Amino acid sequence: MHGNRLPRAQGVEEPVFLSNQDVADLVAWRRRLHQHPELSGEERETAKEVETFLSSTGPDRVFAGLGGTGLALIYEGTEPGPTVLFRAELDALPIEERGDVPYISRTPGKAHLCGHDGHTATLAALGRGFGRKRPARGRVVLMFQPAEETGAGAAAVIADPRYAEEIAPDYAFSLHNWPGIPLGHVAVAAGPVNCASRGMKIALDGKTAHASMPESGISPMIAVSKLMPALTALGRGDIASPDFALVTVTHAAMGAPAFGVAPGGAEIWVTLRTQVDARMAALCEAAEALVRQEAEQARLSFDISYHDVFRHCENDPEAVAHLAAAMEAEKVTYDGDGLPMRPSEDFGRFGDTAKSAMFFLGSGKDHPALHNPDYDFPDDLITIGARIFMRTARDLLG
Repeated sequence: MHGNRLPRAQGVEEPVFLSNQDVADLVAWRRRLHQHPELSGEERETAKEVETFLSSTGPDRVFAGLGGTGLALIYEGTEPGPTVLFRAELDALPIEERGDVPYISRTPGKAHLCGHDGHTATLAALGRGFGRKRPARGRVVLMFQPAEETGAGAAAVIADPRYAEEIAPDYAFSLHNWPGIPLGHVAVAAGPVNCASRGMKIALDGKTAHASMPESGISPMIAVSKLMPALTALGRGDIASPDFALVTVTHAAMGAPAFGVAPGGAEIWVTLRTQVDARMAALCEAAEALVRQEAEQARLSFDISYHDVFRHCENDPEAVAHLAAAMEAEKVTYDGDGLPMRPSEDFGRFGDTAKSAMFFLGSGKDHPALHNPDYDFPDDLITIGARIFMRTARDLLG
C-alpha cells in the first residue's frame, strides 16, 4: 500500500462528532479504567463500567455476558443495510505497573500495559457519536471483547449463540496502538498482519533418585538439554514468507530445588509462531516428533498440551480499502511498513464470517513498548482512532 504523505499536524485534528467536553470526559474515563484493571476472563466490573458509561447514549440492544464477560452495544439505522462491528478489548495484564502517572493501577500485580483501556475509550467515543446520530441504514455493533491476552476471548464471543443469531456482522474492524510508529501514523495492509501462535507445554516424567546414586533414577536432564536447542532450531524463514516459523523457549524447570535429589521430572514451555495458520500444523508435528524422540531415548514418559492458542490475523482487501478511504478523508497518514508483524492477536477469528481488518495506530517512535511496566496509552490516540472508525462507519452506512 502506498503511503499517504500528508503533514503530521493534520493527523491530530479533533473529530467533528466529539466536543471538547466529550474528549475531556473520555480521557478522564480512560484513566479511571486504567486504575482498575482486570485480567482475562475476569472483566465483569470493567464491562459494567462500560455499560454504565454508555447508557446515556441509548443503545437499541445490549448483550451482556457475551462469551463470558464481554459486552456488545447495537445502534440501529432506520433502513436495511450491513452490520458493521467495531471491537475493543477489556482485559489487562498480570504485570506490576512501574510508571509514574497519577492514575497508576490500584491493583497490585495487574495493569493496563497494552492499551486496552485506550481502545475501550475509543469505542466509547463512537458510542457517544451514534447516540446522537444513528447510522442511516444497517447497524453498528460496539464489541467490548474479553480475554484477548490469552487468545480465548474472540473464540468465546463467537461461540456464544447470540453472536450468530443476533449480531452476525458483515464487516469487522479493530485497531491496536503500536509503539515504534510515529504518533498518529497508521500501519495497515491487506493479507496477513499478525502471526499465529500457541504455547506448548512439555512435561517429562522419569524417576527421582538420591543425588549420591543418580544411576538408580531416570533423569530428564539430557533430554532437556537437547530439546531446548533442537526446538529452537525448527525456526526458519523471514516474517514476510508464508513458510516463516519461530520457536521460543520461554520457561524450563527440572526437579526439586534441593542438593540431595537427582531430578525425575521436568517442564519446558515454548511458544510456536508462524505467519499463517496452515504452517502451524507442520510446526507442531515437528516439535512433537522431537519430544517423542528424546523422551523415548531417555526412557521418559511425556505429555504435551497447548495453551494461549492464537489464529493468524488476516486483513480482507475490501475492509482495508474502507479504512484507507477513511484515513485519507480524515487526513491521517498511513502505509504498510512493518507488516506482517510477529506478535499475535485474536481479532483474526472475526474474519471467519465477516470482512475484517485491523490497523495499527502509532503510539510514538520512542514510546515504551507494549507489556513494559512503564507503558501507558497516549490519550491523543482516542480521537484519532475514533475519527477513523466513525468515517468508516458513515461511509458504509451513512
